Amino acid sequence: MSPEPRESKEIVPGARGILWVVAVALVVYAGWSTPFVFPLKIFVVFLHELSHGLAALLTGGSIVRIELSADEGGLCTTRGGWPFVITSAGYLGSLLLGSLLLRTGGRARPGTQRLVLGATGAVVALATVLWIRTPFGFFWGLGAGAALAAAAAWLPAGAAVACLRLLGVTSCLYALWDIASDLILRSDPRSDASALARATGIPAIVWGLLWGGVALWVTFRALRAAVRSG
Repeated sequence: MSPEPRESKEIVPGARGILWVVAVALVVYAGWSTPFVFPLKIFVVFLHELSHGLAALLTGGSIVRIELSADEGGLCTTRGGWPFVITSAGYLGSLLLGSLLLRTGGRARPGTQRLVLGATGAVVALATVLWIRTPFGFFWGLGAGAALAAAAAWLPAGAAVACLRLLGVTSCLYALWDIASDLILRSDPRSDASALARATGIPAIVWGLLWGGVALWVTFRALRAAVRSG
């Protein structure tokens, strides 16, 4: 086989991947303030708070409760653990989980993609029952978990892939915007970076820039993997 056809086969999937990622990003951005994107934004807030909780568990602590509100606010109350890791885990944990969903949506086998989508729904539902203690968050969590499980079971394989990619792209975009909004463009005394600044004496803007750099690198790697898979 001549090298020309092989080269064209490599270019086409990448082109499809670029178009897909750009299209999803534009749709999410265009509908950012609409009810259609709202459940996805709450999903990222959930990942953020769950990441705090998982960091507490991994460092010997426990999760007391998780709160989610309709104004896209969230709070994870923990007991014990390593405060530095727990505080740092929110933005970075939600970003890493989102990038994992994006990569899985592009590179895993169809059966694995369905499994990951269903497992994501199960994790949302289980975390809701165990730790979410606000009415809005509780009903959102049960509904989101059921919707993801149903999508994994009944949607065609291509639609399941699209769901994972949509969750991944939205998570990466929201995490980047959250870091920029809370830590760089303005100073929020309630942000994780402000809490870390009080604990370490290092200004919140420094943590914001550090996390922002990591977020850009992780997002770039995840998007590149998704684009290559087409």
